[in-house]
Amino acid sequence: MTPAGETARRIGRGTLKPGNWIQLMQFGVVGASGYLINLAVFAAVNKGLGVHYIGAAIIAFAVAVTSNFWWNRHWTFDAKQGHAGFQAARFFTVSVLALIVNLVALKLLVSGGMGELPAQAISVAIAMPFNFVGNKLWTFDD
Repeated sequence: MTPAGETARRIGRGTLKPGNWIQLMQFGVVGASGYLINLAVFAAVNKGLGVHYIGAAIIAFAVAVTSNFWWNRHWTFDAKQGHAGFQAARFFTVSVLALIVNLVALKLLVSGGMGELPAQAISVAIAMPFNFVGNKLWTFDD
């Protein structure tokens, strides 16, 4: 079986475990806090400091990803036994890939005429499922 097929099978089996749904809810709570942090920092840097929306999105990402790593490691996935450095590197990798998804969506939405802050709000939500699966299956794999 291909790696993609195996990943799809793991995801399918995982949907049958109630604990995974609880983790998804916890990930959502952490994500919501990171979402608010991201939007607040984005608005402060973009509107308050006049930084271009792409730069503001990257700065907002850096602040939110730090908070999200701590909460996901200690609460969502309870992965304190793992090596924090390795987990942080993996979390950051998954987060950067999700950021790329976010930035592509952001650029498309802004180019289509949407306001920058609403476009950022939608873009972060678009990237969330990728982020959860990557962190569940790779960063904090148990």
